[in-house]
Amino acid sequence: MNQVSPMSIVQITDIHLFGSENHKMLGMPTIKSFQAIVDKLHAFGNELDLLLVTGNLSGDGNLQSYDNLQSLLNPLRIPVYWLPGNNDCAIAMDNILNMGMISRRKSFKRGGWNFILLDSCVPGCSHGYLAGKTLDRLNRELTILGDHPTLVALHHPPFAVNSPWLDHSSLQNPQELFAVLDRHPQVKLVLFGHIHQEFQRQRGQVHYLGTPSTGLQFRTQSPTLMIDSKYPGFRLLKLYPNGMWETTVERVPYFQPLELVATVS
Repeated sequence: MNQVSPMSIVQITDIHLFGSENHKMLGMPTIKSFQAIVDKLHAFGNELDLLLVTGNLSGDGNLQSYDNLQSLLNPLRIPVYWLPGNNDCAIAMDNILNMGMISRRKSFKRGGWNFILLDSCVPGCSHGYLAGKTLDRLNRELTILGDHPTLVALHHPPFAVNSPWLDHSSLQNPQELFAVLDRHPQVKLVLFGHIHQEFQRQRGQVHYLGTPSTGLQFRTQSPTLMIDSKYPGFRLLKLYPNGMWETTVERVPYFQPLELVATVS
């Protein structure tokens, strides 16, 4: 149907690496699960054009956790762009994740598409909020960049996912985001993480996609925090210059006995 070759990008999210490689998240050795993801990405060879990392790269904001991430990503030899999540340290990320093929740019063009990355984090809080200056920047860049198809990414979901404990920490001002996006029909996709599960919703002409974590998964539609037994995953997207797109969620058969029931205060 499309004669022009698409651009292939991968979204990974909620890696939760720690300063200590032995540290686990509810029983999940996140550095090992992420290594399994990286091994899977290696199998694509030179098919991948870029990697988009949508927050919670670190589980503790430790400087060493970002060094660990950089060491794992560099062998892929593809451009990497990132944005922070609620567990990240933005200052440490800016200082460390800006070398080689890892970029801290938050607006760029590739394959006929525009990409705009937003910081939805609130210091010291798990929920998300887009500040007025962030929304102004989004509106300004969408106006300047013109009619090319556009992908917007942030960490926090702008929709409830029917898990009360998790919905409490979603984006707190989604209507303000929607108000900006409604003025710019070139926006085709909004990607996010935070929910550790697959999610898809369409609002108007925009498709909103949530992606599994590269580590442990949250059980869907659960009133409290419960861990799912699904494998770690990532999202593969093919973006065509005419604005069409395709996506699949890929999972890696990495198994680790976990604390399948957990609670949060």
